[in-house]
Amino acid sequence: MSKDSTRRREALVYHAKPQPGKIKIVPTKKYATQRDLALAYSPGVAEPCLEIAKDKSNAYKYTTKGNLVAVISNGTAVLGLGDIGPEASKPVMEGKGLLFKIFADIDGMDIELDTKDVDKFIETVKTIAPTFGGINLEDIKAPEAFEIERRLKEELDIPVMHDDQHGTAIISAAALLNALEIAEKKIDEVRIVISGAGAAAVSCTRLYKAFGAKAENIVMLDSKGVIRSDRDNLSSEKAEFATDRKIDTLEEAMQDADVFIGLSIADIVTPEMLNAMAVDPIVFAMANPDPEIAYDLAIKTREDIIMATGRSDHPNQVNNVLGFPFIFRGALDVRATKINEEMKMAAVRALAELAKEMVPEQVNIAYGETKLTFGREYIIPKPFDPRLIATVPPAVAKAAIESGVAKEPIEDWERYEEQLLQRLGNDNKLLRLLHSRAKTNPKRIVFPEADHLDVLKAAQIVFDEGIGIPILLGRKDVILELKQELEFDADLTIIDTKTDDHNEKKKQYAKQYWELRKRKGVTLYEAEKKMRERNYYAAMMVNEGDADCLISGYSRSYPTVVRPMLELIGKANNVSKVAAVNLMMTERGPMFLADTSINIEPSANDLANIAQMTASAVKLFGLEPVIAMLSYSNFGSSEHPVARKVNEAVRMLHEEHPEIIVDGDIQTDFALNQELHQSKFPFSKLAGRKVNTLIFPSLASANITYKLIKELNKSESIGPIMLGMNKPVHVIQLGASVEEMVNMAAVAVVDAQERGKRKKKA
Repeated sequence: MSKDSTRRREALVYHAKPQPGKIKIVPTKKYATQRDLALAYSPGVAEPCLEIAKDKSNAYKYTTKGNLVAVISNGTAVLGLGDIGPEASKPVMEGKGLLFKIFADIDGMDIELDTKDVDKFIETVKTIAPTFGGINLEDIKAPEAFEIERRLKEELDIPVMHDDQHGTAIISAAALLNALEIAEKKIDEVRIVISGAGAAAVSCTRLYKAFGAKAENIVMLDSKGVIRSDRDNLSSEKAEFATDRKIDTLEEAMQDADVFIGLSIADIVTPEMLNAMAVDPIVFAMANPDPEIAYDLAIKTREDIIMATGRSDHPNQVNNVLGFPFIFRGALDVRATKINEEMKMAAVRALAELAKEMVPEQVNIAYGETKLTFGREYIIPKPFDPRLIATVPPAVAKAAIESGVAKEPIEDWERYEEQLLQRLGNDNKLLRLLHSRAKTNPKRIVFPEADHLDVLKAAQIVFDEGIGIPILLGRKDVILELKQELEFDADLTIIDTKTDDHNEKKKQYAKQYWELRKRKGVTLYEAEKKMRERNYYAAMMVNEGDADCLISGYSRSYPTVVRPMLELIGKANNVSKVAAVNLMMTERGPMFLADTSINIEPSANDLANIAQMTASAVKLFGLEPVIAMLSYSNFGSSEHPVARKVNEAVRMLHEEHPEIIVDGDIQTDFALNQELHQSKFPFSKLAGRKVNTLIFPSLASANITYKLIKELNKSESIGPIMLGMNKPVHVIQLGASVEEMVNMAAVAVVDAQERGKRKKKA
């Protein structure tokens, strides 16, 4: 089965299971008791109703209006699908609602309208507008989109934006300003070619002009060629950008052009056209999924090119998610009556300036870069940059206030930025960062239990997503049958360690194992038997460099899986004991819990070592570890040996590793509640900090806690991640889900990447 067919099946399953759709409504207030229900509905609900009746603006105080955006479409211009109708557009609109939530903590509600009549569309939106704090128009065909947005902006007193028009304009304008700076060119002097004349192209060109581009230097093309002033039957939008130049083709327009903006179709720009452009050409080929000229071809043709595309697998992705969530966030937070030009231009400047600042290590790690710096391959921030939430909304909000469209100005900007950053607590970008990083340099990963359906599903996703290159161990006939069932036709290595007695590697591994263990009572015969066991064979593959990493544990007990790893791979240098940490994706953000799987009753010295290794693991994810050493006591309040050993571990860490932010012994509530901690223990190194790492005094407490969190809160768990091993080998929980195995595979790949980098440096 082709990769496209596999992707189609996965997409359909994703949208259908475990429940249809991508968004849902959940209560934000308590509802357990009769008193709660009486306040939520009758009779208590009458009170806020009466307050809103007195003053409509109180709807922002007592309802969700101030954080609710309607994503509205009639399905006439959906993605690359065209006019597919309102029902068919619903998955896209739900997706937009999901992006609003995960990037800016805005509740997006999709609304699909069954009308192509402009007046009916506008009247319907006006009728439902009191429900919402903002309106995001989406996938409406031009020229109707222009009229719909213009009239709604005039007739409503809440922010309205057609993202198809303005999203690309805002992001590309920021990239253009920076590209011009790098090329040492001025926007009022450069010659610009715009390929495309739809809503996005028109909006882009208008915004470029607002920043200083001259109309006489702009040439726009549609499907008929250059839009000239002497052409008949031009729409008002096209007439606005018609040129007086006597040219007809893209080839002619590209002669000596400084900037090419592509919002059209794939492969219409040739190398010859690129070579005809001016020195240091700026090319934004934004057609999706295939740009107007392939990235590799463009940079091969012109070494001096500054290029952007709409794709995530090339530098300088012009991605609307950099704009619309944060623009609406800023507009909603000051109760702006509209999104005006000043606000859009403020967003452009904020994005452009952010690209010039030092990039957080978390972003470098996500994109597999040593250090992203402002330049030809980095002219626009990355979508995963955590600074976006605290950079773009304040700029938009300030512009709204200064331009007089804000009903509720912000006075304490420092506090506002802190509130914005806190919104990221519910938005766990860590998994997206992890997967993106793994994809930058996929590694060979062994799955010793590949004859189990879920394990093979996980391997399939790992392969299809480009996270790693699976090596499948198990009963070959079963694996082949399951592959057929899954329509997984990738040509991957399959090894049956039990039946393939002619496997020369197996003989080689047996001899190597015997050499390692012969003075521990192991005979060559026993070594050969061990190599029939998948976990031993898999560990030896990694040990001998025939694989880069492995994950195992889906169908076997923890000791059975860990023993081969310890025997064959062993501890890293300077590690006294290995340990394990689980990463929990909680509502307050990612939390690292250790030791969850190995050390039953660690000593003070063990706890200090576990904390040190866990800190290194946290940094692997691009986060600064803030570690609480947990106990049932606080800072020496108990003399019991269990409390004392935690206290002693903290003392060791403070003396030997003062660079690590760690303190204790401390109770869990004081560790996690910042206000409580600050009020009682202001002297602590954790005071005023958000703890993201918990070290437990025993395996029992750690293991029980992480499983409670997982089951009661339905938190996603990654782990146990092995700490202190000599090679990247990791264990998954018995019966782990497909998603958990994919995440652990990504961890293993990233682990292998890091070890490879360290080896090169050494």
